[in-house]
Amino acid sequence: MSEDHDDEKTRLDKWLWAARFYKTRGLAAEAVTGGKVHLNGARTKAAKSLRVGDEITITQAPYEHVVIVRGLSARRGPAPEAARLYEETEESQQRRAALKEQMRLQPAPIPHRGPMTKKERRESIRFKRGERW
Repeated sequence: MSEDHDDEKTRLDKWLWAARFYKTRGLAAEAVTGGKVHLNGARTKAAKSLRVGDEITITQAPYEHVVIVRGLSARRGPAPEAARLYEETEESQQRRAALKEQMRLQPAPIPHRGPMTKKERRESIRFKRGERW
């Protein structure tokens, strides 16, 4: 992790990769250009320089993280080191926890089985005609 200096800068896509929000730098750059990442409330580009204190909003469906940059790094290190690069806002943590609980309480979706079998199709036709089987 780099020292905190006001004149120090790091590209947004590199920082997202180093902070372990995305597995590759390419995925981070794709998320930025796709509008999934906002810097200080505005849409931005992957090459935008970050500074300590910037606020980043990261949308990773269905969750949204709002983090404050606390450190700059252009290299990907261990997870504990990456966690020191940012601080998630209290409001963001509460919203994610509420969404997680809401999703937990919803019934599980019924899986799609695929096309009907021949038997099911014939039963369906008989049912529509009003026949008994």
